[in-house]
Amino acid sequence: MIIHREGYKTIALSGIIYLVLCLLNFTFVSYKYPAVAWLLFIATTFLFLFLISFFRVPSRKMTMEENAVIAPADGKVVVIEETVDPEYFKDKRLQISIFMSPANVHVNRAPVSGDVIYSKHHNGKFLVAWDPKSSTDNERHSVVIRHGKTEILVKQIAGALAKRIVNYLRDGQKINQTAEMGFIKFGSRVDVLLPPGTPVNVKIGQNVQGGITVLAHL
Repeated sequence: MIIHREGYKTIALSGIIYLVLCLLNFTFVSYKYPAVAWLLFIATTFLFLFLISFFRVPSRKMTMEENAVIAPADGKVVVIEETVDPEYFKDKRLQISIFMSPANVHVNRAPVSGDVIYSKHHNGKFLVAWDPKSSTDNERHSVVIRHGKTEILVKQIAGALAKRIVNYLRDGQKINQTAEMGFIKFGSRVDVLLPPGTPVNVKIGQNVQGGITVLAHL
Protein backbone atom coordinates (compact mmCIF):
# COMPACT_ATOMS: atom_id res chain seq x y z
CA MET A 1 0.00 0.00 0.00
CA ILE A 2 1.18 3.52 -0.84
CA ILE A 3 -0.06 7.03 -0.07
CA HIS A 4 -1.68 8.92 -2.93
CA ARG A 5 0.06 12.13 -4.00
CA GLU A 6 -3.12 14.11 -3.32
CA GLY A 7 -2.58 13.47 0.36
CA TYR A 8 1.02 14.66 0.77
CA LYS A 9 0.29 18.28 1.71
CA THR A 10 -2.75 17.42 3.83
CA ILE A 11 -0.89 14.75 5.78
CA ALA A 12 2.16 16.97 6.27
CA LEU A 13 0.06 19.85 7.63
CA SER A 14 -2.00 17.50 9.79
CA GLY A 15 1.20 15.91 11.10
CA ILE A 16 2.50 19.29 12.27
CA ILE A 17 -0.83 20.06 13.99
CA TYR A 18 -0.83 16.59 15.58
CA LEU A 19 2.69 17.03 16.99
CA VAL A 20 1.84 20.49 18.38
CA LEU A 21 -1.32 19.15 20.04
CA CYS A 22 0.62 16.25 21.57
CA LEU A 23 3.25 18.63 22.90
CA LEU A 24 0.65 20.93 24.45
CA ASN A 25 -1.30 17.98 25.80
CA PHE A 26 1.59 16.36 27.64
CA THR A 27 3.04 19.70 28.74
CA PHE A 28 -0.06 21.33 30.22
CA VAL A 29 -2.74 18.64 30.62
CA SER A 30 -0.94 15.50 31.71
CA TYR A 31 0.43 17.08 34.91
CA LYS A 32 -3.01 17.64 36.46
CA TYR A 33 -5.21 15.29 34.43
CA PRO A 34 -3.14 12.30 33.22
CA ALA A 35 -6.20 10.22 32.30
CA VAL A 36 -7.60 13.06 30.17
CA ALA A 37 -4.21 13.54 28.53
CA TRP A 38 -4.09 9.89 27.50
CA LEU A 39 -7.65 10.01 26.14
CA LEU A 40 -6.78 13.10 24.10
CA PHE A 41 -3.62 11.42 22.83
CA ILE A 42 -5.52 8.29 21.76
CA ALA A 43 -8.24 10.35 20.06
CA THR A 44 -5.85 12.60 18.11
CA THR A 45 -3.67 9.64 17.13
CA PHE A 46 -6.70 7.77 15.83
CA LEU A 47 -7.82 10.79 13.79
CA PHE A 48 -4.34 11.30 12.33
CA LEU A 49 -4.00 7.62 11.36
CA PHE A 50 -7.51 7.67 9.86
CA LEU A 51 -6.53 10.69 7.77
CA ILE A 52 -3.48 8.84 6.48
CA SER A 53 -5.62 5.78 5.64
CA PHE A 54 -8.00 7.97 3.65
CA PHE A 55 -5.26 8.62 1.08
CA ARG A 56 -4.18 4.97 0.86
CA VAL A 57 -3.78 3.24 -2.48
CA PRO A 58 -3.88 -0.52 -1.82
CA SER A 59 -2.09 -2.95 -4.08
CA ARG A 60 -4.67 -4.69 -6.29
CA LYS A 61 -4.84 -6.99 -9.27
CA MET A 62 -7.08 -4.99 -11.59
CA THR A 63 -9.81 -6.52 -13.74
CA MET A 64 -9.18 -6.02 -17.44
CA GLU A 65 -12.07 -7.08 -19.71
CA GLU A 66 -12.68 -5.58 -23.14
CA ASN A 67 -16.48 -5.47 -22.96
CA ALA A 68 -16.83 -5.00 -19.20
CA VAL A 69 -17.55 -1.78 -17.32
CA ILE A 70 -15.37 -1.83 -14.21
CA ALA A 71 -16.32 0.01 -11.02
CA PRO A 72 -14.61 3.43 -11.04
CA ALA A 73 -14.69 3.71 -7.24
CA ASP A 74 -14.91 1.78 -3.99
CA GLY A 75 -18.21 2.00 -2.15
CA LYS A 76 -21.82 0.84 -2.10
CA VAL A 77 -24.19 0.73 -5.07
CA VAL A 78 -27.07 3.05 -4.18
CA VAL A 79 -28.76 3.62 -7.56
CA ILE A 80 -29.51 1.41 -10.57
CA GLU A 81 -32.16 3.07 -12.68
CA GLU A 82 -32.99 4.67 -15.99
CA THR A 83 -32.72 8.44 -15.96
CA VAL A 84 -32.58 11.32 -18.42
CA ASP A 85 -29.14 12.90 -18.67
CA PRO A 86 -29.55 16.68 -19.06
CA GLU A 87 -25.85 17.42 -19.51
CA TYR A 88 -24.40 15.47 -22.41
CA PHE A 89 -26.59 12.75 -23.92
CA LYS A 90 -29.90 14.63 -23.52
CA ASP A 91 -31.76 11.31 -23.51
CA LYS A 92 -32.35 8.22 -21.36
CA ARG A 93 -29.37 6.46 -19.81
CA LEU A 94 -28.90 3.62 -17.33
CA GLN A 95 -27.39 5.14 -14.19
CA ILE A 96 -25.33 3.18 -11.65
CA SER A 97 -24.30 5.24 -8.62
CA ILE A 98 -21.65 4.30 -6.05
CA PHE A 99 -21.64 6.01 -2.65
CA MET A 100 -18.17 6.47 -1.17
CA SER A 101 -17.91 6.78 2.62
CA PRO A 102 -14.90 8.49 4.26
CA ALA A 103 -13.56 5.00 5.06
CA ASN A 104 -13.40 3.93 1.40
CA VAL A 105 -10.41 4.17 -0.93
CA HIS A 106 -10.98 7.39 -2.88
CA VAL A 107 -8.96 6.90 -6.05
CA ASN A 108 -11.25 6.96 -9.10
CA ARG A 109 -10.46 4.75 -12.09
CA ALA A 110 -11.55 4.56 -15.72
CA PRO A 111 -14.29 1.93 -16.15
CA VAL A 112 -13.31 1.26 -19.78
CA SER A 113 -10.47 1.97 -22.18
CA GLY A 114 -11.03 4.59 -24.86
CA ASP A 115 -10.83 8.20 -25.93
CA VAL A 116 -11.84 11.07 -23.65
CA ILE A 117 -14.24 13.15 -25.74
CA TYR A 118 -15.69 15.34 -22.98
CA SER A 119 -14.27 16.58 -19.66
CA LYS A 120 -15.94 19.38 -17.76
CA HIS A 121 -16.04 20.67 -14.17
CA HIS A 122 -19.27 22.13 -12.77
CA ASN A 123 -19.46 24.30 -9.68
CA GLY A 124 -22.45 23.64 -7.46
CA LYS A 125 -23.85 22.79 -4.05
CA PHE A 126 -22.61 20.31 -1.45
CA LEU A 127 -25.73 18.28 -0.71
CA VAL A 128 -25.31 14.89 0.98
CA ALA A 129 -24.11 12.42 -1.63
CA TRP A 130 -27.14 10.12 -1.35
CA ASP A 131 -29.55 12.94 -2.23
CA PRO A 132 -30.88 12.27 -5.78
CA LYS A 133 -30.40 15.97 -6.61
CA SER A 134 -26.66 15.71 -5.93
CA SER A 135 -26.15 14.27 -9.45
CA THR A 136 -27.29 17.53 -11.04
CA ASP A 137 -26.98 20.20 -8.31
CA ASN A 138 -23.69 19.41 -6.56
CA GLU A 139 -20.19 20.38 -7.59
CA ARG A 140 -19.07 17.67 -9.99
CA HIS A 141 -16.77 16.70 -12.84
CA SER A 142 -18.10 14.82 -15.85
CA VAL A 143 -16.05 12.75 -18.26
CA VAL A 144 -17.25 10.90 -21.35
CA ILE A 145 -15.13 8.02 -22.64
CA ARG A 146 -15.75 6.61 -26.11
CA HIS A 147 -15.18 2.87 -26.10
CA GLY A 148 -15.61 1.59 -29.64
CA LYS A 149 -19.07 2.81 -30.66
CA THR A 150 -20.25 3.22 -27.07
CA GLU A 151 -19.98 6.39 -25.01
CA ILE A 152 -19.93 6.19 -21.21
CA LEU A 153 -20.27 9.16 -18.87
CA VAL A 154 -18.52 9.03 -15.49
CA LYS A 155 -19.50 11.73 -13.03
CA GLN A 156 -17.47 12.51 -9.88
CA ILE A 157 -19.82 14.22 -7.43
CA ALA A 158 -18.92 16.19 -4.31
CA GLY A 159 -20.85 15.58 -1.09
CA ALA A 160 -21.41 17.36 2.21
CA LEU A 161 -17.82 16.55 3.30
CA ALA A 162 -16.10 16.33 -0.07
CA LYS A 163 -15.02 19.84 -0.99
CA ARG A 164 -12.49 19.01 -3.67
CA ILE A 165 -12.75 16.93 -6.80
CA VAL A 166 -9.56 16.19 -8.75
CA ASN A 167 -9.76 14.95 -12.33
CA TYR A 168 -6.73 14.25 -14.51
CA LEU A 169 -8.43 13.71 -17.89
CA ARG A 170 -8.58 16.12 -20.82
CA ASP A 171 -10.42 16.13 -24.15
CA GLY A 172 -8.64 14.04 -26.77
CA GLN A 173 -6.72 11.96 -24.25
CA LYS A 174 -6.58 8.17 -24.44
CA ILE A 175 -7.10 6.25 -21.21
CA ASN A 176 -6.69 2.60 -20.33
CA GLN A 177 -9.26 0.67 -18.33
CA THR A 178 -8.64 0.93 -14.52
CA ALA A 179 -6.08 3.74 -14.98
CA GLU A 180 -6.40 6.63 -12.51
CA MET A 181 -8.83 9.29 -13.65
CA GLY A 182 -9.11 11.33 -10.46
CA PHE A 183 -9.58 11.58 -6.71
CA ILE A 184 -12.35 12.88 -4.43
CA LYS A 185 -11.48 14.02 -0.92
CA PHE A 186 -13.56 12.90 2.07
CA GLY A 187 -16.52 10.90 0.86
CA SER A 188 -18.88 11.40 -2.07
CA ARG A 189 -20.30 9.42 -4.98
CA VAL A 190 -19.58 8.46 -8.57
CA ASP A 191 -22.27 8.00 -11.24
CA VAL A 192 -21.78 5.86 -14.34
CA LEU A 193 -24.21 6.47 -17.23
CA LEU A 194 -24.57 3.59 -19.70
CA PRO A 195 -26.74 2.91 -22.74
CA PRO A 196 -30.30 1.82 -21.76
CA GLY A 197 -30.69 -1.94 -21.53
CA THR A 198 -27.04 -2.60 -20.65
CA PRO A 199 -26.84 -5.92 -18.69
CA VAL A 200 -25.93 -5.10 -15.07
CA ASN A 201 -23.79 -7.36 -12.87
CA VAL A 202 -24.38 -5.66 -9.52
CA LYS A 203 -27.37 -4.94 -7.27
CA ILE A 204 -28.49 -2.22 -4.89
CA GLY A 205 -26.61 -2.33 -1.59
CA GLN A 206 -23.66 -4.28 -2.99
CA ASN A 207 -20.17 -3.18 -1.99
CA VAL A 208 -17.84 -2.79 -4.95
CA GLN A 209 -14.11 -2.22 -5.40
CA GLY A 210 -12.70 0.29 -7.84
CA GLY A 211 -10.73 -1.34 -10.63
CA ILE A 212 -11.97 -4.83 -9.71
CA THR A 213 -15.76 -5.23 -9.63
CA VAL A 214 -17.56 -5.60 -12.96
CA LEU A 215 -20.60 -3.30 -12.97
CA ALA A 216 -21.97 -4.28 -16.37
CA HIS A 217 -21.18 -5.73 -19.79
CA LEU A 218 -21.51 -3.76 -23.03
